[in-house]
Formats: sequence, structure tokens, C-alpha cells
Amino acid sequence: MTNTTDTSEPVIGGNAGLAAPTPDLAGATGGRGASRPPGKRRRRAVWGVMSTREKVVRYVLLVVVLFITIGPFVWQLSTSLKGTGEDIYTANPSFIPSQPTIGNYLRVADAIPVFGYIGNSLIVAAIDVLGNIVFATLAGFALARLQWRFRKLVLGLFLATLVLPGEATIISQFVTVKDLGLADSLVGVALPGMIAALNVLLMFNAFRQVPEEIDQAAVMDGANALQRLRYISFPAVQGTIAVIAIFSFIGAWDDFLWPLIVLQSPDKLTLTVGLQYLQGTFATDQRMIAAGTMIAFIPIAVIFALLQRFFFKGVEEGGVKG
Repeated sequence: MTNTTDTSEPVIGGNAGLAAPTPDLAGATGGRGASRPPGKRRRRAVWGVMSTREKVVRYVLLVVVLFITIGPFVWQLSTSLKGTGEDIYTANPSFIPSQPTIGNYLRVADAIPVFGYIGNSLIVAAIDVLGNIVFATLAGFALARLQWRFRKLVLGLFLATLVLPGEATIISQFVTVKDLGLADSLVGVALPGMIAALNVLLMFNAFRQVPEEIDQAAVMDGANALQRLRYISFPAVQGTIAVIAIFSFIGAWDDFLWPLIVLQSPDKLTLTVGLQYLQGTFATDQRMIAAGTMIAFIPIAVIFALLQRFFFKGVEEGGVKG
């Protein structure tokens, strides 16, 4: 018998029999030393870096969208600042007034009780914002973090209400408000908007982002539902609450149909309804109508400017921050 001696050394790591790859000095595998024809360089696509053509297309689209969205607003602002000596119906309109004046805003205040209408709208908006923050937060927490019977059925009902337009339920809402004795009152205007199904679903989704392990640890420590809401879940959803506050304020401030149905007394009208008297009385003076439009827009711009930091935080909110 012939004895064969294995002179190979053992390989550590379990990859016995596998020889180390020989480096390709000629660059056949496409490494840095790969040979290329002289004068030619392969162009690499870098992730996140746009070409000049893509930048041009994006900026052109941004300018078009900006013109469509901001153009009417700038035109209304320009019209509201133009004096009576300027022609606003010219074939070559100018966005910059040649004779700027705030007289149109003063004439609006003289024509209608605009400050009273603003106060009424602020009352309705404050009730709706407070109601949505409180009730949407409680409802969203109950749907997302508590276990109780028919929870999925209630969640499905909230989803189903999003399909119905507001006009489909406006008659039943008016009958309910009238039976409660709240017709021709600001509370009756604010009552249907005190809690919105969309806001409940937003809070439901925000509370779902909180890890369940934190809740379970709090339960083991003896915390009840309100304590878990106050100390654990509520700090994690403050951005979403800001989003709800902005949406609720804009919805209550811009609402026209519902206040028009509920309110009859001229001194209780909201701003959107009261401005219709301005348009009916001074239909030929577009400067005053533009000034009234800007008066209605200013509070929305102020609220959004104050809460925009929390608004974008709520849009990007997706987890718990330590």
C-alpha cells in the first residue's frame, strides 16, 4: 500500500479547500485598474445627484405650479391696494400698484361690521379647534391603544363617514341643532365641526406609531389609561395635534354653507357670510371685494405662520423621540 501524505495546512473558518482569489492586475474584473480606451471615461450614475437637464425641468414645473397657486392670491392683493385712479380691467395688467393705498380696507370696515364678523368667526373656530383637539385625541387613543368590544366596528364607521359628502347630512344636522335650541347661535354653527372623522383617524394613526412595549411596561408599573395618555402617548403626537388644529381652524373659518343655513341674525354672521353683503352691495367695486377677501385670508396666514413648525413636524411624525 502506498501512504499518501497530505501536506496542506488546515484552513481556519470552515472554508477548507477554497483558495483565495488571485487579484486581477489587468483589471479584467472591472476594478480600478481596468483598462479603458484612451480618452474615454465611463460615466457613473451617482445616487441623489441630478443632471442639469433634470434640474431645469424641475424648476420649470415649480414655477408653473407657483404661478397657478400663488398667482390668484397676488392678483387679489394687488387689486386690493390699487386706488380708484388705476384701471384694473386693462389688457396689460400690472401686479405692482402705481398708486398703492389702504383706503379699500377702510371702506370695507365702513360698509359692513367686519370686526364683529371676525369676532364671530374666531369664536366658532376656537370652539371647533378645542373640540377636535380634545375629542379626536381621546377617540384616537381609545381606538389605537385600548382593547374593547366592537372597536374594529367603530373604526369602520369612522372610515365610512369619510365617503359621505357634507351635503348629505346637512339636513339632519340642522334638525338636530334646531331641536337642541341652538339655531341662530354660534354654538349651533360650531357643534357639527367639534369632532371630525378625519381628525380621529389622524390621531388613531399617530397613536399607533407609539411602540406597544412602552404601554405594556407602563401597565406593569401600575399606570392607568389616562396616565398612559398623558405621560407616554400625548408627548409623542404633539405634531399631529398641531396639524389637527390648523385643519380645524381653516375648516371653521372658511365654512360658508352651514353658517348661512343656521344663522339669521345679522349681528351673528360669520365673516364668510358677512362678506356676501359686501359683494351684493358693491358688486361693481372689485377693489373692495378684493380687500374683503384679503381680510378673510390674513388670520389663516397668521395661524399657519405660528404653527408651521409643528405642522411639518406632524406631517413627518412617525415614531417616538427620546
